[in-house]
Amino acid sequence: MCSSVQEYPAFSEYQPLPVVIIGNGPSGICLSYLLSGYTPYIKEEATHSNPILQRKLEEAPERPITDQDLQYLSEGLEGRSSSPVALLFDTLLRPDTDMGSSAESMLTWWHEPERAVPHLVLGQSPPGGAWNSIEGSMITLSRGDWMGLPDLPFKDWVRRKRRHLRNDRATARDIAQYYQHYVKKKGLQQNFISGSVVTSVRKVHNGTNFMYKNEDAPTELGSTFDLEEQLNNTSISNKNKEIFQVNGFLKMESDRLQPFCIHAENVVLATGMFDSPSWLRVKGEDLPFISHQISDLEEAVRKQNVDPNSDPVLIIGAGLTAADAVLFAHHCNIPVVHAFRRKVNDPGLIFNQLPQMMYPEYHKVHQMMKEQSILDSGQYKGYISLPEHFVVRFEDDKKCVFQDKSGHQVVYNISMALVLIGSNPNLSFLPNNGVHLAVDSEKSAISKRNPIDIDQFTYECTQEEGLYAVGPLAGDYFVRFVQGGALAAASSLLRKSNKKPP
Repeated sequence: MCSSVQEYPAFSEYQPLPVVIIGNGPSGICLSYLLSGYTPYIKEEATHSNPILQRKLEEAPERPITDQDLQYLSEGLEGRSSSPVALLFDTLLRPDTDMGSSAESMLTWWHEPERAVPHLVLGQSPPGGAWNSIEGSMITLSRGDWMGLPDLPFKDWVRRKRRHLRNDRATARDIAQYYQHYVKKKGLQQNFISGSVVTSVRKVHNGTNFMYKNEDAPTELGSTFDLEEQLNNTSISNKNKEIFQVNGFLKMESDRLQPFCIHAENVVLATGMFDSPSWLRVKGEDLPFISHQISDLEEAVRKQNVDPNSDPVLIIGAGLTAADAVLFAHHCNIPVVHAFRRKVNDPGLIFNQLPQMMYPEYHKVHQMMKEQSILDSGQYKGYISLPEHFVVRFEDDKKCVFQDKSGHQVVYNISMALVLIGSNPNLSFLPNNGVHLAVDSEKSAISKRNPIDIDQFTYECTQEEGLYAVGPLAGDYFVRFVQGGALAAASSLLRKSNKKPP
């Protein structure tokens, strides 16, 4: 039984909340926007270059996209995502963007408050999610205009800030600020609770439980609701229906933790994939000079724990985060040993998939990986590449033992090590870490290669009615495409809430 609940607006009686969204990154923000009465219609004068899609859109021009058959509209679309609805929403928001077009969105947005579905968005950080924890000067992989959310183009926001995009790309600081501005601009603040940590999500019978009350809510971004009301006699229809019980705590001032309990008819998982860094699982990896996030390198440089005269920093990994660490260290003249398991010419390396003109800094790292095998000489002095090397163990005296593809071992003295080999979501609040929800439930964890199994046109989990997954958890990894998952989930949730025709 819940010990406390929060007050939430727009309720006429005590009842479970229709929707709780766990995660306040781009997916959660976009879904909150769509559930707040903001409704997408096709502009009267708009014409899409795809004649088949255009003909379908002309069949019901007066109906909002959220009320239409998303499977029918998205059928036959092709692009850089495997999600049909993601491709649909992307091509309506940014027509022909992959062809270099800067055409305006085909959508016009109307605020229809009567269609709003009451919901909460729970997040540990301010709105923007993981973007708040990325080093501010880092440049985004995607083009800046692909980072924007519906009805507020990112390039317009940047222009008002009198800033410029480098190679059409933005800094992480700009993106984080844009997402917080978006929540304020669209009046979504009352739906967001920052500083909230979810510890448990489970199904319970809709019987005698504590529910929400119709009261005022705070409006200042980042503020939290007081948890005050305790009820033990509720009268709710369909008491035998199963609902979700969401438990957790709020981080209050003076480091005080205040528990909360929320009941919801539907829960949306929007936590992303970046909560738990992957480990090598080798001996000594838990030693204090081993780190699993790039921010620890930035902190070490700031505190002068590493400098140009230190032993090299070991960077392990061949992805973009490892490349960012190499670039940062190289900029600070910190010596680097860069080890990775793949061949430098492996076509699966992300560098081989990026246009050189748009991503010159990453191609520079790839060139370093190919050419630099001596630490103290060569074009990239202070950097050495160790392709096809595996870490055997870390030792207490800050040594790392490697093994190459031939079985030969080599030892390097290091000042610190960064293991940047990817990450997995933290779904510890779900039974068995949510593994039963995965495409392959026989594997040990949900990961990039084993996302949550969803209905691709509603984003509802195939294994759990009322539970949804959006963003990277559902296999969508770019901001431009996670919005399609939000559209699919919103369309389904609107239908459940009788906010749209059948």
